[in-house]
Amino acid sequence: MLIVKVGGGEAVNLAGVADDLASIDTACIVVLGANAVRNELAARLGSSTRTLTSISGYTSVFSDETALDVIMMAYSGLRSKRFVELCQRRGVNAVGLSGIDARVVTGERNRGIRVREGGKTLIKRDFSGKPRSVNAELLRILLEGGYTPVLTIPIADEKGFAINSENDDIVNVLQGTLGAERIVQLIEAPGFLDDPGEPKSVVPAMSRAELERREAQVEGRMKRKMLALRRLFEAGAAEVVIGDGRVEHPIRAALDGAGTIIR
Repeated sequence: MLIVKVGGGEAVNLAGVADDLASIDTACIVVLGANAVRNELAARLGSSTRTLTSISGYTSVFSDETALDVIMMAYSGLRSKRFVELCQRRGVNAVGLSGIDARVVTGERNRGIRVREGGKTLIKRDFSGKPRSVNAELLRILLEGGYTPVLTIPIADEKGFAINSENDDIVNVLQGTLGAERIVQLIEAPGFLDDPGEPKSVVPAMSRAELERREAQVEGRMKRKMLALRRLFEAGAAEVVIGDGRVEHPIRAALDGAGTIIR
């Protein structure tokens, strides 16, 4: 089994991803991002996306009820259904599911994010949380039946409320439960860059031990992503490929060794 995490950037080649899914003879679960669509919809609705940076340096989207409505429209609505459409046109029997559908991904709501504002430490509470479990029975039924699950946020909290969550963390829980042979993460870059401003500075390979040092190098959302990668190996991953989602055949290129391979 293969887990493919598709970034939500505007330049990601969704048609190419769907082409590759049609040509790969391996059961796949897709975790689909939609941050560009979310930001566009938020702007059109007059509701700007707001981010928070915790006192430990990790950034996340502040998810009040209005933001959660936009997330539902963007992720489990427009992005998911358009991608499922691309898959169906290519003979891939994709099924779009948000985490709240059949509680396919269940999590624990955050008690609050500690931030610094105006020289004070504040706790911001919203509709966000950490995934803790997946509906493995449903996912196995779909995979064994020849379907391709396409998962998006929101996920369900302990009481069934919809909450925002990080796709990196969802991949970790999927891996810990289902044990994929390989994980492909498609981003808007040729791979992990040693110098974020230089596209040619791709790090071709990293060891699991190197991830912690790399995490200390970066800031913002990339810092969170490096932490998630470390936890992914703690969940039992053997190989992760960070590949370019913008190329003609994103999944195939990653599986053929393009990008950054972490073992």
